[in-house]
This record gives sequence, structure tokens and C-alpha cells, in this order.
Amino acid sequence: MIERKVLLAILFLALIAIISYETYSSSTKLVSAQIPTTENSTTRGSLSLPDLFTQVQKSVVQVTERDNSNELGSRLGSGFVYDKDGHVITNYHVVTPGTNNNNELQVTFLDGNSYPADLVGVDQFADLAVIKVKNISSDKLAPLPLANSSSLRIGDSVVAIGNPFGLSGSMTQGIVSGLGRLLPSNENQDNLAGAGSSFSIPNIIQTDAAINPGNSGGPLIDTQGRVVGINTAIFSNTGVYSGVGFAIPSDTISKVATSLIQNGSYHHPYIGIIGLSLSPELSKQIGLNQTKGFLITSITKGGPADKAGLRAGSTTTTFMGRDVEVGGDIILKIDNREVLKIDDILAYLESLKHVGDKVHFTILRDNVIKGLDLILGDRPSPAKLDSSNDFSNRLPPQNDNNKSQEELYNECVNVAGKSLCDFLFKR
Repeated sequence: MIERKVLLAILFLALIAIISYETYSSSTKLVSAQIPTTENSTTRGSLSLPDLFTQVQKSVVQVTERDNSNELGSRLGSGFVYDKDGHVITNYHVVTPGTNNNNELQVTFLDGNSYPADLVGVDQFADLAVIKVKNISSDKLAPLPLANSSSLRIGDSVVAIGNPFGLSGSMTQGIVSGLGRLLPSNENQDNLAGAGSSFSIPNIIQTDAAINPGNSGGPLIDTQGRVVGINTAIFSNTGVYSGVGFAIPSDTISKVATSLIQNGSYHHPYIGIIGLSLSPELSKQIGLNQTKGFLITSITKGGPADKAGLRAGSTTTTFMGRDVEVGGDIILKIDNREVLKIDDILAYLESLKHVGDKVHFTILRDNVIKGLDLILGDRPSPAKLDSSNDFSNRLPPQNDNNKSQEELYNECVNVAGKSLCDFLFKR
């Protein structure tokens, strides 16, 4: 009798174990079926290179500026279709407006069809221009969408499409090799005031995708077929590709292009200061404990900085072979954002501020930290700057070593490419 009870107990426990196992197994299978397969966000929606080219080829154009009075003929670059109204985005230096009314703009699509175009608006400070194709139906226009360039990461795959050396429909592949560059930039003398060509473009994208003459104005595209930038310059000792190219970010394109289409121009916020990014070496030489920030060496008379009460340097010293005015205010923060170099100020202003906005500076003056408010002005036009007395820092660069204009021009070509420097040096 006892043995029978033991046997029944064992069978009962075995049954419970079997039921528990089946229940667990079923629930596990149910849970497994409900867990979705995750996809890497960097590859979601990515196209193969052939499919990518097929998708965007009708949107990338060749832009030609024909100068009927010039024996040298035409200026050639690239561009891309921006909207169904026929607007095309390109570089300012591709379609540089001149005093000659004989210049003609022509847009050629990959299928070989060419159309005349009108100049809608330009912003030489951002090296951007908008033109409008004439005599074309909207069904032949395939606008490219703009991506959010602020979400780019170093290492992201990109492709450059354009017309290098006039070879239409060319595509090269690479990665984002750097972010937050300044173009054109001069490490020894950072600038927020001076001639039009001396203003720098912040937030520049650096890429190793091959960019050559003729690529200027063409799109830099992500693997989903969206524009992340517009190719504008190369770093080269020969004038051709050497592994480093630069593109204006799509966030800048979006903001500037809208204004160019609506108003024909874009107004950049302006402070009116010149200075140097502090370094341990400079701080030591001029007796400062502060090693970070932006040292103001000069202020544009009557500009926003002058009106706000910022102070420039008043004592001349020699640093790295050049005279520097020291003793001026040192900008430590702008709207509570730390300032390490001029890039930080420019990037903040161009990304988030407009003419007429108020900004708050935290400065170091006579070893005392102070706060100061400033109303941003409208960056003066190149014509106004050329007629002013503010000649302290402009491109062509300061001729510290008595270099000829040709030597300065060649240095510019090495950094920014021939097309951009032809514009800067008015060639």
C-alpha cells in the first residue's frame, strides 16, 4: 500500500514537470516570436552604389557660365535640382556674377539636354548660389532631398557626384573623414571682420571621396540618396584631388537657399571682431594664466562689438613672427557655451542665430570675469568693406613675409582649389 502511494506521488510529480515544461516551452516560443529583428540604423535604407546612382542621376546637372566676351570661354561646375520649380543649387564661385552682361548660364542634364538658366540669388559668404532652369517642364525635374547634416558621424559613407574635368555623370565613393572644419581658415589669425572673402564658412564637412575641378557645386550624398553637403573645395598641392575634400553642410544649404529663393540674398549675423585663439604658448608669452578662449585684437569701428563695449588689444607684441595686439578682452563663452577658438563662435552664430538677435558674452578683462550683451548686426557687403578702412585681415592673406600676389594665390590654390581662389583673387 505504501509502495503504491509512493508510485502515485512520483507519477504526479512527473506529470507536473511535463506540464510545466510544455508551458515554459510555449511561452518561450511565444516570446521569441514577438521579439522583432533589429536593424542597424546606419544601414537601414542604404542603397547599393549602382542603385544609388540610378536614383540620383537625373537630379545632378552640369552648370556652365558662358562668357561671350572672354576668349577663354566658359566656367564649368556642377549642381543639383532643389525643387519642382526648377531651382538648382550650386557654388557661388561657379556662377560668379560679374559686371559683364554677356554672361549666360546653361544647365545640362545627364541625358544631354541643355536649358538656359537665370541667376536667382547668391551668397558669396557661404559660397552658395541658386539658379532657375528655364523652358523645362516639372515632370523632368527630380529634386534631391536634404539630410540633416548635424547627425553625420565621422566614418559615415558618402558619395560625390558631379562633372570632374567636364566628365558628366561621375561618381566617387568615400567616407566623412572630418567634421566642423572652417573654410577658408588661417590658423594664425582667426577672423570675424574684414573683406568679404576673408569670412570663414563653419561646420564644413571633410571627405576622402575624390573631388576634382568641375565637381564644385555637385552634391555629397549619403547612402540613402539624400544630400548631406555640396562639394566646394579640395586640399591639394597640385590643384587636383589628394585625399581631402570639403563640402558645405546641408543644414547651411537649407537655411541659405530658402532665403536666396525668396529674397535673392541671405543676411549673416555679424560681430565685427578680429583676434586669436589662445594657446598655452601665447598665454605664457603675454603673461596670462588663462589658456583657452578668443583674444580680441581688433574691433571694427561702429560695428556691433564696438557698440556693445568690447575692447581690442592696445599693446603690440610679436608672436610666431607677426605683430599681435594684446591686452584686449578674451571671450570665454557665448550664451554660456564655451569658446575655445573662433570656430565655436562662428558655428554657433551661423547655426542658431540671426541678425538682430541678442547674445551674451562671458569675457575676461583685466583678469576679471565680466558679462556683456551684444546685438548681432548684418554682415557688411564686400563692396562696403572694400570702401571702409577695415583692412586688417582679408584674403589675399596678410603679407607677413613680403610674398608676391602670385605666391599668395598659389598658397590659396593648395588649400582651397583653383576655382575658389580664382574668385577670391578676382581672376
